[in-house]
Amino acid sequence: MSAFLSMHDLRDRGAWQAALAELIAVLLFVFIGAGAVVTTGMVGGNAMTAERLTAIALAHGLAIAVLVAATARFSGGHINPAVTVAAVVTRKIGLAKGAMYVVAQLLGAALGAFLLAAVIPAESQGSLGGHALSIAVGPGLVVEMVLTFALVFVIFATAVDPKGPVHLAPFAIGITVMVDHLVGVPLTGASMNPARSFGPALAMGQWADQWVYWVGPIVGGIIAGVLYDRVYIKGRKDMAV
Repeated sequence: MSAFLSMHDLRDRGAWQAALAELIAVLLFVFIGAGAVVTTGMVGGNAMTAERLTAIALAHGLAIAVLVAATARFSGGHINPAVTVAAVVTRKIGLAKGAMYVVAQLLGAALGAFLLAAVIPAESQGSLGGHALSIAVGPGLVVEMVLTFALVFVIFATAVDPKGPVHLAPFAIGITVMVDHLVGVPLTGASMNPARSFGPALAMGQWADQWVYWVGPIVGGIIAGVLYDRVYIKGRKDMAV
């Protein structure tokens, strides 16, 4: 059995430590990111002003930057099922380990959302920072694909590529999440992350168009990961032969 399909990770302590790091990171990301959506609405009203949009983008971008920096040495700092799926498809991690990551990410998202719901007054919860489309489903799906493509391409270029500027990866990834939010929040909420969408949806029981926030990021992430891997990583090796 190849290393890719091996079940060894299910018995490996390091793999479980990595999965726990993913759970903790996603829990914190959902609490902070969704929390920023809720609290900015509490402070300044629920209208999506330029100031509120900027605050939401900064909260998500800075949270991802510090969480990637904190967890990269344990799990690679995926913090996103779309990133993990792209890593599995390009065989950067094995299938079993990828499954462990995704389960941990979804569990962390659920815990983060329910924790947020526990501390926010019921009258202020709204959708608990959940994602909803402001445009038609088709364009919304494209937006999520493009935004996630940008994110995963940057991740592969900085954190995955052996010759990438790995020391800059948390900063680059955080900035990408931030600018993606500046574009995407008024359109789709700027998920780029099925776990970020899943947690608030589960906590509030609001599942409208939830599939968009799975299919869009996963497809966009796979395209970006495969493209970067084949053209810039494997392509570099082929040229050197």
